[in-house]
Formats: sequence, structure tokens, C-alpha cells
Amino acid sequence: MRENLHRFFRAARGAGVRLSPAESIDAMRAVSRIGFTDRAILRDTFLLTLAKTQDEKKALGDCFDLFFDQPEPGQQTPEDGKADEQDSSGSNSASDSPADSSGGDQQAEGLGPLAEMLLARDRNEIAAAVANAANAAALSDIRYFTQRGIFSGRILDQMGIQRLRDDLDNLTATNPALAERLTNALDGLRGTVRDTVSQALMLYGREEAENLRNEILRNAPLSRIEPRQVEQMRHLIRQIARRLRERYSKPRKRQRRGHLDVRRTIRRNAAWGGVPFLTAWKRRHRDKPKIVALCDVSGSVARVSDFFLLLIHSLHEVVDDVRSFAFSGHLIEVSDILESKSPEEAMAEIMSKVGFGSSDYGSSLADFEDEWMSALTPRTTVIVLGDARSNNLDPRADILRRISERSKRLVWLNPEGRMAWGWGDSEMPRYSTFCTVVRQCATAQQLERAVSDIVASYQ
Repeated sequence: MRENLHRFFRAARGAGVRLSPAESIDAMRAVSRIGFTDRAILRDTFLLTLAKTQDEKKALGDCFDLFFDQPEPGQQTPEDGKADEQDSSGSNSASDSPADSSGGDQQAEGLGPLAEMLLARDRNEIAAAVANAANAAALSDIRYFTQRGIFSGRILDQMGIQRLRDDLDNLTATNPALAERLTNALDGLRGTVRDTVSQALMLYGREEAENLRNEILRNAPLSRIEPRQVEQMRHLIRQIARRLRERYSKPRKRQRRGHLDVRRTIRRNAAWGGVPFLTAWKRRHRDKPKIVALCDVSGSVARVSDFFLLLIHSLHEVVDDVRSFAFSGHLIEVSDILESKSPEEAMAEIMSKVGFGSSDYGSSLADFEDEWMSALTPRTTVIVLGDARSNNLDPRADILRRISERSKRLVWLNPEGRMAWGWGDSEMPRYSTFCTVVRQCATAQQLERAVSDIVASYQ
């Protein structure tokens, strides 16, 4: 029972259900009391003890149904079904058939266990044999679809497929009718094994497949994401945001307390002969994170800005004060839009207002200086996301210099490769003079590293 539960918990994690060791132990204790007899009660028990959200309940329910739904053995052939009916009616018994009268029973006496089981057509026995062979073949270790053939072969080997082949060779020469019947039964067994392996792949390979897909997406250029991959990328960005929140929202105890101040500790304990009953700590003042993000949403970088804004506004537990601005020809604040609407609706509204236009960095920087320059303080990190291509218009680098002087850091994230900086209408070399950090940011992985470094600077 414990081994089956461990496999189920691993399958549930692959389905997206977050399970802690304590929750797994609670579920095992509950199952030990109710047992496995009533599947409906068992299913409800898992939903109550493991699932924490509606999405997790749905995923866990689907995983439960798949895990405890054993594949049926292959269906009988029409000839086999007709023979069964004749045998049950007694109108054409096996003793009256010409094939059996020639010694078919004697020919079947020397068959191996697998051949006898298939000829008996006992579904429960076959299902139990497949399950035992799957456990012996470590089917729960399957991870990739390319391993289906390997594990199918292992299961058949565990069941005695080699002896069955020898039996078929012998029967082909001595009893062709029985050999054909056994061949049909073997085809049904192969189908059952394939179903079992496919079921295991859906259960145990889902997490590995998702990790592989996420790794590919993490390193894919954001500007080239296909429409069918947009929702997957948004899900990945939310995972990145959750990872950053977990990493930076709970500083370590030592970091909160600081380092031991030896001089003050000795002075405070002079009355006790220097025995350190009272300790003094050096505490480093940490600024609360404050971020101002300026995002170019012109056609060339609109997709990257979409994911960047989603990531920034998913870090509320780490960064309390976030103000976002979008621009192409002119600049507007979009903080309220992002906070009040879904990512799809927010980006649609932003694009309708300032998106897909010709980028004019000079005019957009001037808009920011006229209306929002007072929002910058020595605690503010300003992030500019854009390709710095201003269509040969005045770049107004002097405004960027003043922004840099008023803020703590000025970080520029450019989706273009470094080889393209400075070519054509790119003003990147001029802008980079006033930036604290300049980084290429074309993939989700680069975006995560850049934001992680920014948040870490406040720790």
C-alpha cells in the first residue's frame, strides 16, 4: 500500500499538485483508516487532504482517475467469442470438433504459464499479471515517450514472452488452429501492455515533459514566441515570479539580525567581567524596494514587454512599490491597468493606447520628466526595457542622465543582441553611458536573472 501511495504522490506532483512531506503523511494516515475498498471515499479523502485550490482539486481528481483506472486486457476476437458461445450452449462442444479430436488437448499440455493464461482468457488474471510485470520492470521510472518501446519489452519479458514464442513455434507445426488462437490472444496482450505503458507515461512523465518544455521556453527568444505558446510562457513567467518571491520575501534570520558587534558587546557586559550576557549586533539598513519600469511597446519589442510587465507586477510580496509606464511615440502610466485587469485584457488596452507605433525615446523621456520625475528617489531602481531605436529622432540622452542622477540604479534591458547595438538608428551606446547596468534580455531566463539581480540589490 505504501509503495502505491508513493507512486500516486509522485504522479500528483507531476500533475501540478504541490505536496509537502507533512501533507503526504497526513494523507497516508487517512488512507490507513478508510482503506482502498471504496474508491469514491478514497478519492474524496485525497481531495480533502492534498488539494488546496480548485485547480489542484481538478488536477488531483484527473490524476486519481488515471492512476486507479487499470487498462483492460485486449478484446476477444469474433472467432473466440463464437467458440465461447458454442461451448456454453453445448451444441458444438470441444470434444466434437475435428481439431480437438486429433489430440489438441494433448498438444496444449506442454505450454508455458503465459500461453495457458492467454488461452484461458481470464481477464482478471491477465490484468494482475500485467500489473505485477509492470512493477517488476520499474514502469514508474518512465519519463519520456521514447521509452515506451523499452518498457513494453521489459513487461513482456517479465511475463515470459520468450517461452510463449517457443510455444507458438511448436503449435504452428502441430496444431495450427490453436496457434492462431494463441497469436490473437498475444496481440490483445500487446495492446494491453501498450495501454499500461501509455498510462504510466501520462502519470509519471508529465513532470519531466513539462520541465523539458519549460527549459525550451526559458531559452527561446520572447519576440519569436508562437501564439499557441503565449499562455505557456505566461504560466512560466508566473512560476518565475513565485520562485523569486520565495527566494527574497523571507530573508534569512542571520540577515535580519545582522553581525555581532564585538566592541559594543564587550562594553555592555563590563559589569559581568566581560561575560557576554548581552549581545549587540551590527544592523545594516535595507531600503524597501521601489521600482519604476519604462517599457517600449512598439511593434519590435511588444511581446517582450508583455512578459516583463507580467513578471514585475507578480512580485508584490517582494516589491511593494512598483510603477509601470509604457511608451512608443509617447509615454503613459499603466500601473492601474495591470493591477485591475487580466494580462490579456491589460495588454490589449495598453496596446490600443500606445502600442505598435513608431518608437520615439526622446519624446517619451520628455513625457516622463514633465509629469513623473518627482516619483524618483534615492531608493528607486529605474528599469528601461527597449531596443533604444528612436527612428533617428532626438534621443534626449540628457533626460536619461537626470533620471540616473535622481535614482539609486538605472538598469537597461535590451532584447536585441549586443552585435546590433549602435548600428542603424540604435542609440544604445549613448544611453549606456548613464546606465548602472546594461544587459541583453531576450529570453525568459535572461529576464529572470536580470530581475533577480535587481531585487537582490535591496537585500
